[in-house]
Amino acid sequence: MNFLRKLFNIDKESSNDKLIKKQPVNLSLDDSFVHHFINKGGKFLYCTRIEEVVHNLNYIVAENEWIDICCNDIDLLKLTTDIPVIINEKFNQNMPIFAGCEHLIANTGEILFSSNQLGSQKLAELSTNFIVYATTSQLVKNTGEGLTGIKMNFRGNLPTNISSVKNYDLSYTDDNILEFNGNSKNLYLILFEDL
Repeated sequence: MNFLRKLFNIDKESSNDKLIKKQPVNLSLDDSFVHHFINKGGKFLYCTRIEEVVHNLNYIVAENEWIDICCNDIDLLKLTTDIPVIINEKFNQNMPIFAGCEHLIANTGEILFSSNQLGSQKLAELSTNFIVYATTSQLVKNTGEGLTGIKMNFRGNLPTNISSVKNYDLSYTDDNILEFNGNSKNLYLILFEDL
């Protein structure tokens, strides 16, 4: 019987195989985020030391032959001191942006920003090239946890302009009018292990 199945290329799934496929796969937050992020076209660099962060940042700038980048975060500016690039503190649509973020959303692979990183600029108004620095402690399960985290971190002084990058492939188009906000970005994520 097995010979005939193989001969006629008839694959009948066993009940055991069906059970295995039905079982939910429970990934850790970081594994889930990386899986979704990479599937959406994001470029991911993992670092355990600050020297690696600086090295990877330098690599990204050199690989893309960027002469200048935008960065208005005082802490992130410290990482750029040894990199041969001109830093502009005002966002310019034609220059790559080096910024932090609020949270990394594990179940979708999205990166959540607020006015703390973007000011009053909308994502669609900004450059298509982003370098984002984040830490593993910024990983949250879903958008709800991300918004709760923002609320807890900034009690009494909530940031505005909360938005997320949902796709990292510039050729991606979505016919859903609710999803249109120009948030496809060529995005590099430098993730620093801080836990």
